[in-house]
Amino acid sequence: MNASLHTNVAPMDARSADASGKVSTARTLPTAQALKNAIALDRTLTDQITAQRDAIRAILDGRDSRLLVVTGPCSIHDRDSALEYARRLKGLADEVADTMLLVMRVYVEKPRTTVGWKGLVYDPCLDGSDNMAEGLATTRRLMRDITALGLPIACELLQPMLSAYMDDLISWAAVGARTTESQIHREMVSALPMPTGFKNGTDGGIQVAIDAMGASRHGHRYPGLDENGLPALLHSSGNAHTHLVLRGGHGGPNYDEQSVERASRALQAAGVSTAIMVDCSHANSHKDPARQPLVLDEVIRQRLAGATSLVGVMLESHLETGNQPISDTLRYGVSVTDGCLGWTDSEHHLRLAARRLSERLLVEQYA
Repeated sequence: MNASLHTNVAPMDARSADASGKVSTARTLPTAQALKNAIALDRTLTDQITAQRDAIRAILDGRDSRLLVVTGPCSIHDRDSALEYARRLKGLADEVADTMLLVMRVYVEKPRTTVGWKGLVYDPCLDGSDNMAEGLATTRRLMRDITALGLPIACELLQPMLSAYMDDLISWAAVGARTTESQIHREMVSALPMPTGFKNGTDGGIQVAIDAMGASRHGHRYPGLDENGLPALLHSSGNAHTHLVLRGGHGGPNYDEQSVERASRALQAAGVSTAIMVDCSHANSHKDPARQPLVLDEVIRQRLAGATSLVGVMLESHLETGNQPISDTLRYGVSVTDGCLGWTDSEHHLRLAARRLSERLLVEQYA
């Protein structure tokens, strides 16, 4: 790994854990503020991110009729392929800007059912060395570079302590199915400066997400770390722009018309935002990346039929199709976690969706 990726705050040598499994490894990480100072944003980028967050809020509020599209690798493991994907996506984003707002997935933490690679932040060398100090610096530089291309970025926030290292760079955030029910994550979201989507539970139920939206709309007082990395009682003011993400569940997909209608009614009854994003992957595609375009097509069909609550989609997409295990001979542009749709197919289906939306827009303009 390039030494230039290190911050000025180097990690201490780790002590090995004892056989009892108790935590006995100590490694010093830079504070979030120290890393933000070391890898800073200029005023232009800060203003750009603010405008991109406002654009997403406008879609969620129904003030902008474009489709919000969050697309990109299941997880980021390689800087070069991530930047190549970002450059391609920026070109497509400009092309379809009249009907879609494209946001790049820059997912650097991965929830694991049991064990496995936890993402770029945790293990940037993909070798079990877990150099998180380097992972944090690598992540922040990469996010800054992608943002500098003009793209808004999206990220799933898994470990609440890490959100402060990148919260100034993210235009849209997600809370995953495994953590939507967590009080700690709801408190975290109540303090976030960007719109955030809560996924339905792994069982397919949406009530946990509705509860999370309600909880995070309000201010909270909760323990955390201040800007100097010291334990503190934090006060949040609440996040007014949360929404539901349908990702299917153990019982199968939940993007069909009946499921969307039920979700819309439940959101309205709870008095929270009725904006819905559909995750085209996971249970909605039966974990088959090649089925994602079918989900996208159905979302577009429902929108064109008048389902105004459907404001966004999410795709797992990379330069190449499929996925691969972590090894010493990784193929460039191929996911090391969930399988992804390749760029050629992703571009084709997003262009097709944009064309269908554009045709409807023209019909409405001249009706």
